[in-house]
Amino acid sequence: MTTAAKPGRRGGSKASVVKADATDSTAATAVSEGKTQRGIQSVEVGGRLLQALAHARGPLALSDLAASAQLAPGQAHAYMVSLTRLGLLKRDALSGRYEPGPLALRLGLLHLEQQPAFRAAVPSAAALAETVGFSVAICIAGPQGPTIVRYENAGFPLHVNLHVGTVMSLPATSTGRVFCAFLDDDAIRAMWVNQSGATDQPLVPDAERSAFDATLDAIRTRGLERSVDAPSPGISSLSAPVLDANGALRLALTVIGSTGAIDVKWNGPVARALLDATRDIGAALGAASGASFDPSSRAADLPS
Repeated sequence: MTTAAKPGRRGGSKASVVKADATDSTAATAVSEGKTQRGIQSVEVGGRLLQALAHARGPLALSDLAASAQLAPGQAHAYMVSLTRLGLLKRDALSGRYEPGPLALRLGLLHLEQQPAFRAAVPSAAALAETVGFSVAICIAGPQGPTIVRYENAGFPLHVNLHVGTVMSLPATSTGRVFCAFLDDDAIRAMWVNQSGATDQPLVPDAERSAFDATLDAIRTRGLERSVDAPSPGISSLSAPVLDANGALRLALTVIGSTGAIDVKWNGPVARALLDATRDIGAALGAASGASFDPSSRAADLPS
């Protein structure tokens, strides 16, 4: 039985080591300011495993990670142990699959905080929560679906556990339907596969597809969606997209409150305040990029 090579040391299968060396021969050095800089090969090999997981957009078994990174499983396992100890990966106790660890998530949030859309949305979300008196979630597109990346608590506590990292159902939540309305089919399909855990399960039953498509058309027209007592009884919400100057979805703002307490009428004060907030964020994005941004006055002519 061949002994797997340990990170940073020679050993194990000669073919595996040669393969890793050949693949990393150009990656082990970097050119900066005209000077050649030598890197640490074992770190870059571990980076290939992280890249494989990122490209998969979902948890992977060791064998799949090794194959994607072009490593022997035994060699990959040694790297996975170290990456797990660092918190860059974690292994699910039930499935045995690897997924991003707590340090990777913190780094991801740090990266997110530098993005113009998120930075513009944070003060607007806080102001919106204070204005309407209900909690506000900032959601972005994650591998499994719309994911809360900022949550501004306001009003009375809710009986549902919403927090940073919560993934919203694509068909069952107002936030999810906003993403379905403004993202392309390939992006939604990839999210739904991860969210449902099945490659052949439709987003909605065939018999409901026409009605669902009509709902998405209506969301695009009014720039707003709502849920009443769904998916959680006693909880209602309004969600609106933040679009950049090119009309691309950057994130969504969702106002969440107890049914009966939150006004979810299309032309109600919460809806108008929400649309004002998304308009302001879009304008800030346009100003930051130097592009002209002429937001429509959607809040002025909403249906009741």
